[in-house]
Amino acid sequence: MVQKRKPLIVVMGVSASGKSTVGKLLAKRLGLIYADGDAFHSRANIEKMSSGVPLNDADRRPWLDAIGLWIADWRDTGAVIACSALKRAYRDRLRAAAPGTVFLQLSGGVEELRRRVAARKDHFMPASLLDSQLETLEPLETDEAGIAIDLTLSPEAIVAAFLDYLPGHQAFPAPL
Repeated sequence: MVQKRKPLIVVMGVSASGKSTVGKLLAKRLGLIYADGDAFHSRANIEKMSSGVPLNDADRRPWLDAIGLWIADWRDTGAVIACSALKRAYRDRLRAAAPGTVFLQLSGGVEELRRRVAARKDHFMPASLLDSQLETLEPLETDEAGIAIDLTLSPEAIVAAFLDYLPGHQAFPAPL
């Protein structure tokens, strides 16, 4: 009997979309390890964002590479990570490092995101950077492995909808 591999999942979206909350819950439900992409940022990136300056592609490259390597390290057992993955090119970079990665995009209206950002405490990302993230965001395309789900649903409902999507999804290749 062939045992189905556990998925490699990136919970993506802009700041305050609920990536960490949903990612932790999803990992718990699937019995997978969880990591937060913020932990992979260099000190320079954190200082840049903290001062209200958006990251550019060159800033993000080493960060995405570190996340891609982390995901690839868990290809045999599955993993969940929260990572903005705002552009198609960023997601392609993660998929190149860890083929078969599936994306859960948390999407929603700007006013809800502004409300959430304003309510955050003790996060290095200032509310002023939300607009630059929204300008950078390239939603999942139909040929990408993943699904977009409304971030205003409860975390439990988001996880349930994503788990409903996973069984029919065939993006879990054999280990390298």
